[in-house]
Amino acid sequence: MKSSSDEGRADRPLYPIGVAAELIGITEQTLRLYEKHGLIKPARRNKRRHYSDNDIKWLTCVRDLIHTKKISIEGIKKLLGYAPCWEITGCREGKKSICTAHVNKSRPCWELNKTICNDKSGERCNKCIIYLARHKQS
Repeated sequence: MKSSSDEGRADRPLYPIGVAAELIGITEQTLRLYEKHGLIKPARRNKRRHYSDNDIKWLTCVRDLIHTKKISIEGIKKLLGYAPCWEITGCREGKKSICTAHVNKSRPCWELNKTICNDKSGERCNKCIIYLARHKQS
């Protein structure tokens, strides 16, 4: 069972772009491309990109979708448009049961609920890959 400190660490932006690229097995330029297309929004410290453990996991998945499954970046963005946010972000059952986006699936979570899905910093939607992908398309 994960402790709350383990969960907090997973979201903490610890890795600069060079280290993140090496951990994932891609170039820094590829990370910038993923960001440009709205697949990731890294934290910034003094204008430098930093990535969390969760970002590394997500980017590894993106890399595998592109290189192993041969899905394009545009294809990944389309798939994200069909996936419910709670499946991507791994919301717990208790949180899902009170989330209006889970109860009323007719509209995206960021339109229905500005508070439940926000984390302490209030930036949850700004980091949500589904939110980023859909807003990059418009």
